[in-house]
Order: sequence, then C-alpha cells, then structure tokens
Amino acid sequence: MEPKRIIPPFKIKMVEPINLISKEERIKRLEEAGFNPFALKAKDVFIDLLTDSGTGAMSHFQWGAMMQGDESYAGSSSFYHLESVVKQITGYQFVAPTHQGRGAEQVLIPQLITKKGMSFISNMHFDTTRAHVELAGAEAIDIVCSDCFDTEKYYPFKGNFDLKQLVEVIKTKGADNIAGIIVTITNNSAGGQPVSMENIRAVKRIADQYHILVFIDAARYAENCYFIKLREAGYENKSIIEIARETFSYADGLMMSSKKDGLVNIGGLIAIKEDKELFKRCKVSLVPREGFPTYGGLSGRDMEALAVGLMETLDERYLEYRIEEIKYLGDRLRDAGIPIQYPTGGHAVYVDCGKICPHIPYDQFPAQAVCNALYIEGGIRAVEIGSMLLGRDPITNKTRKAQVEFMRLTIPRRTYTTSHLDYVADCLIEVYKKRSTLKGLRFVYEPEVLRHFMAELKPIE
Repeated sequence: MEPKRIIPPFKIKMVEPINLISKEERIKRLEEAGFNPFALKAKDVFIDLLTDSGTGAMSHFQWGAMMQGDESYAGSSSFYHLESVVKQITGYQFVAPTHQGRGAEQVLIPQLITKKGMSFISNMHFDTTRAHVELAGAEAIDIVCSDCFDTEKYYPFKGNFDLKQLVEVIKTKGADNIAGIIVTITNNSAGGQPVSMENIRAVKRIADQYHILVFIDAARYAENCYFIKLREAGYENKSIIEIARETFSYADGLMMSSKKDGLVNIGGLIAIKEDKELFKRCKVSLVPREGFPTYGGLSGRDMEALAVGLMETLDERYLEYRIEEIKYLGDRLRDAGIPIQYPTGGHAVYVDCGKICPHIPYDQFPAQAVCNALYIEGGIRAVEIGSMLLGRDPITNKTRKAQVEFMRLTIPRRTYTTSHLDYVADCLIEVYKKRSTLKGLRFVYEPEVLRHFMAELKPIE
C-alpha cells in the first residue's frame, strides 16, 4: 500500500552535516561507551534518535526573538512575555521558568510531601519524575490502563489512567497519604500514547472527591491535544488552544520540560492555577536551585525563544506533520513484521524488544541489546525504555520488571526527513533479521539513581 506522502509545513534554511563512521569504528566506539548509547560522542552518531528533548530545530521567528532577549537578573521583560503566553495557553495565574523539566520537578514535588510514607500516583511516571519522587522520600505508583500493554491492539488512548484502580489505590493508601496525582501527557513510558479528555476529566473529579491535587506533566501537551482532536468525539472542530485550555482546567498546576513541545533547546516551566501559597513555596525553593523566579535558570534569549515556540507548537499543520512522520516510520516497521506499540504515539516509535529477543531475560535488558545492535548496523542512536530505565526496587533491590521492554526511536522536531526515517527502518529491519544472535548485558558500573544515563555494561558471553 502506498504510504501517505508527508509534506513538512516548512522549508530548510540551514543545514548541519552528519557523518557515518565505519562499522569497525562504531563497534570500537560502543565498547568505549560501555555499551551505553548515552556515552557515545555525538560526532560518532549518524542519526540521533536518543531523545526529542531539546534536539529539535528552532524557527526563524524564534531565532529572531532571541535577539530581543532582556538579560536583566530580576524582572526581565522576556519573563513577562513568556508569562503572558503561558497564561494564555493554560489559564493559570502563576508562572515560573526553570532550566528544564527536572528543574521543575525538583522544586515542585517536595512541596507536596507533608509527611513520611506519602505516594504520588501517575498514569506513568517518567524517569526523572520517578527519581525526584523517590529522592523526596515518597513512593511513585503507576496506574495505566491495561490496554497499554497489549502492543498489537488498537486503542486510541493507551495513555489513560485505570480509573477503577485509581480509586482503589487512594482508598488503600488513604487520601491523606497521596501527595498528588501526576497526569503525564502524552504518556511517554507507555509509548508516547495520548490521554483522552474524558479520562483527564474523570481523574480530576476523583481527585476533588478525595481532596487531592492534580498536576500535569505537560512536556508533550500539544501532541496530546492533537490526538484528542483527531480521536475523541466532540473535539474535531475545536482548536488546539481550546483543547489545551480545557485540558489544563482539570489540573491544579503543571510541570513541563519545554524542550519538547516548547520547541526549544533548553527550558522548563512550573505553573500553578490559583494556589498562591504553594507558588510562594515553589519560588522560595527555586531561588537556591534554579535562580531568581523571573529567570529560573534561563537567559532572556531562551525565554523569548520559548514564548514563540509555545505558540508555534499549537499550529495544526505542524502537529499533523509531526504525528504523521511518527506514523510513517511505525508503518514501515510494522509492514516488515517488527512489533511496535500500536498505534504509534506522538514523539517516537516504541519497538517491543521483548518480542524481538525472547531469549534475553528482562534483567539482561533486551531493548538495550537491540539499541546497541542498531548503532552497530547503521550508526543510529536509540534509547532503552524498559527494565533498565526502571531501576531497582528500593525495598528488594532487585531490578524492576517493565511490562514491555521498549526501544524508543525518538524523532527530534523539524530535524529529519522521510529519507532519514527510511534509512532507520532499513537498518532496524536488518537487525531484526539477526535478532536470534543478540546477547543480553550485565552491569560493569551501576549508578544508584537514574542508572540508565551513566551505566557501563558488557555483553554476556
């Protein structure tokens, strides 16, 4: 079947050369990196699909806005520009920038923990969110719908909360022991899967019933809004900003890595709907960790670029192209028989490596093995989103077992063409043909926190 032609809603104005080193060199570089793609030098990577965080291309409007950056330490006009844009999109009263998403997490999350033994509930915490919850002394509980784990089944909103389980956990733990509910949109660990408006609304209704605050992890909120417009009845004629405003109305605040749907290379946000006292506590914490509340670790130039990028990401032409390019790669892999999370999500194609390598146990990290093989095959850097990312259980010290061993092929925004994606597909198809020869890995060095970033591994002979 002829794939739908994808026409980017932009033209290329500046290019950056990329270089494919030899296969022999790639093998050597991977060994030097401890078989962890995070440790590869960027110059040794041909197609970089490690992350969509800060890796996209900015528009000429953003570059022009950077020239207007006000670098005042306090009260920068660039902050007030950014603040006005965030208020316009979210309807929230209070806004503070941070250097990136984990800056927002380390400031906001501890403010919600009032005693020992508390928990945060999410459809799925992503890696840094989970780490900051646990570093703050709380437990991170994931409650995603069961359809999420049937990767071959079509379900339009695989990122949804399991609402029945949500109520059961609140009752079991006690509402006073729930520090907050975090709605991750799109649901990254589930495969970049969207959350429906109906589900978000129901989560807020349950939270209000038990007097629990709700916060949105808004890194990919615009992509989630586009999926709602595309797949949820009653939203097909609404604008993306209208859908965004309704989405944010069902929460008490947000944390955001703006390096995704902010279309910038650095930046994050905290926004609080109306709780002035909570925002004051955040600002007090922000000063020693990130910077003065009107710059929060960002230059004026960065804030100007972010103010423009937040509006550009609401463009439906851009979002259509964005979602279609992910689908294009996913369809090519599915046509070749490679198992992926279906339907494809908003920012990446998630390859089900547990099915590709059933001979590799979960604690020998099958997705990491496929990532390494893909780099050797074509110089392509991907990332493991499976049991290695989950880390160890703080009580048993055993590696947590992921429901699905995903390799994430993360597509930077406005960066690669369909020719690049075809090359990625061709290389992964070759790896798939040799899947029975892939070997698991063991740790040579394992950090205590967020181990996947800095771990050193070695294939098991």
